[in-house]
Amino acid sequence: MNKDLIKGISHGIPIMLGYLSVSFGIGIMAVRAGITPFQATMISLTNLTSAGQAAGIGIIASAGTLVEMALVQFTINLRYALMSLSLSQKLDKKKFTLPKRLLASYGITDEIFAVCSAQKEPLTPAYMYGMILIATAGWVAGTILGAEAGSILPKAVTDAMGIVLYGMFIAIFIPPIHKHKNVLFTISAAAALSILFRYAIKAVSAGFAIIICAVIASAAAAVLFPIDDSSSDESEAAE
Repeated sequence: MNKDLIKGISHGIPIMLGYLSVSFGIGIMAVRAGITPFQATMISLTNLTSAGQAAGIGIIASAGTLVEMALVQFTINLRYALMSLSLSQKLDKKKFTLPKRLLASYGITDEIFAVCSAQKEPLTPAYMYGMILIATAGWVAGTILGAEAGSILPKAVTDAMGIVLYGMFIAIFIPPIHKHKNVLFTISAAAALSILFRYAIKAVSAGFAIIICAVIASAAAAVLFPIDDSSSDESEAAE
């Protein structure tokens, strides 16, 4: 077997184990929203994004429009386009043809991007495919298990287990809060706006509320905490 493929699979196993537990919460959330286990599985197979899936399931549950769904997914998942642009500089140009790049773009997630970015050697298709394959298998398997469990377990149990996904989100943003005030401000602003839309401005649907909160909070953070270009250039020169 291709050594790059084996290396990609081995590097993707920790990601797969993490995805297995997190997507379990996605499966439970989907079933609670009235989505069948099969539909939940297909959503996970075609949309590898925990935040995007959580928001999408919420829109489905509230009978949102297709336009609302498209805008929410675009806003939440725009970062993956930026990650892909960054990774394109690390690809083995001789081996990565356009079709192979398009295939690899399917599996660009936060975790896969982080592992690939840490590699010193150029990324090969086999390496990325191996990592994406095992990570996707974990994500889909966790969704299936969660959806099936949500169909069988009592509501009190599924309600308790549904917090797994939110625990992951908290675990992601708590560490950088201690170092970066802009992260704390952005999260706090988005949370405050979300509460405002939830209890005061009820005319706005859940999907559009997500878009508005994300855009306003991030724009305010960009204005109040601009990146110092000079310090950025100095750090790059030091590297």
